[in-house]
Amino acid sequence: MLSKVLSSAVLGVDAYTVEVEVDIRRGLPSFTTVGLPEAAVKESKDRVKSAINNSGYRFPDDRITVNLAPADIKKEGTGFDLPIALGILAATEVVPPGRLSEYLIRGELSLDGRIKPVRGALPVALLARDSGCRGMILPTQNAREAAVVDGIEVLSVPTLGELVEFLCGLRLIEPKSVDVQTIFQKAQTDEIDFCEVKGQEHVKRALEVAAAGGHNVIMIGPPGAGKTMLAKRLATILPPITFEEAIETTKVYSVLGMLSESQALVTNRPFRSPHHTISDAGLVGGGHIPRPGEVSLAHNGVLFLDELPEFRKNVLEVLRQPMEDGHVTIARAITSITYPARFMLVAAMNPCPCGYFSDPNHECTCTYTKIHRYRSKISGPLMDRIDLHVEVPAVPYRDLASQNDAPTSADIKKPINLARETQSERLKRTKIYCNAQMNNRQIKRYCTVDQDSHRLLEAAIDKLGLSARAYNRILRIGRTIADLEQVEKIAAHHVSEAIQYRSLDRSTMFG
Repeated sequence: MLSKVLSSAVLGVDAYTVEVEVDIRRGLPSFTTVGLPEAAVKESKDRVKSAINNSGYRFPDDRITVNLAPADIKKEGTGFDLPIALGILAATEVVPPGRLSEYLIRGELSLDGRIKPVRGALPVALLARDSGCRGMILPTQNAREAAVVDGIEVLSVPTLGELVEFLCGLRLIEPKSVDVQTIFQKAQTDEIDFCEVKGQEHVKRALEVAAAGGHNVIMIGPPGAGKTMLAKRLATILPPITFEEAIETTKVYSVLGMLSESQALVTNRPFRSPHHTISDAGLVGGGHIPRPGEVSLAHNGVLFLDELPEFRKNVLEVLRQPMEDGHVTIARAITSITYPARFMLVAAMNPCPCGYFSDPNHECTCTYTKIHRYRSKISGPLMDRIDLHVEVPAVPYRDLASQNDAPTSADIKKPINLARETQSERLKRTKIYCNAQMNNRQIKRYCTVDQDSHRLLEAAIDKLGLSARAYNRILRIGRTIADLEQVEKIAAHHVSEAIQYRSLDRSTMFG
């Protein structure tokens, strides 16, 4: 007997359909799996056999061949256990094959027949909807994650026996549903706030501009100046994540199995802060079977790199492509996988190895050679891709002791939200969300400046030795500052402020 069950696998952050074909013939008992299965897929035969027997059904003592089509793509993971078991039961006429064709099925089996969670439920749910399936069957723990997708039935079952009863018409299973609006309303509130930061008003302004336009930023200052404190609070002034962005981000966390049973969506913008000992594969993704890295986990959020020069130089250089393109491509001999990586880079560093270069309150003990070697760990092309360069001086005592009420994150967020709404309206026909993502053609169209601004730009480029990429960065920042003021035209004072945020460029600080 031959049976076919629809399942799926995940490649990158997207799912594709896999047809699980089961053929049972008379002959010596054997169980063969073909279709480029990895070790975990090959081992499914023992889990499937025990699960079927322990669920009260008979495992056939015949020659069993399982084909996972398309056969030219390597299959990995344990999500094929359940469709293989159902294929065997359909081939032995325990399960009617008609209902199987209506659903896309995934799940891992334990030896006693329980259905255990798998990775990538959200991409599979999106595939089921786009493929025209009636719905999908998956483990109970993955139900909330998949149910955020409208237009399909999401059926969750705890055991193989109950699923067989449902397919035979002996049990009713209610489709899982979630209220997406309620999920966003219950999004975790921030426990930190910008009002806790004393002084540093010019740095707060720079972070406000960065948040409004989605710009990358680097903060340079002595130890204890508040760089890390400021960076952690940047996420509290970013605009709320949209549903489309939440889906994109949740797909990354889904394929890594980083969603809890109670979590249906990532409803807060991610904030990732990897340690400086991280490898290049850990940062941008990689491995024998490529997995997303920190840049993808920070998609639509913030990637914070503290003590930037302490990262290995080869690790920092691999950031250049995702910072420019908004995605990272990992090439292997058998396939090439692309992961999303559109993030705000926030970096922090000391001005020198001891941290006190140019600090009026402490003496720097570093030689010129040490300082040059320390700063040269950050290449010019990488600095070019960081829009705002901000000096963070030590906080004076009068600011620390001040009892004046500082603006809260909610206060700072209001003009940022208005600026982002303006950008969304302006860029609604594109697939980008903010000024930092504009390409050269869009910069030319939306970032026109007057004659006074042209003269300012010419003087700045001649004096600071800025590159063409830095010139475009200034125009983007000027556009964002104008959006914060809710004005259409970029004026000279917008350009002047934008140029200030390039004052630590190669020719001054890194020359």
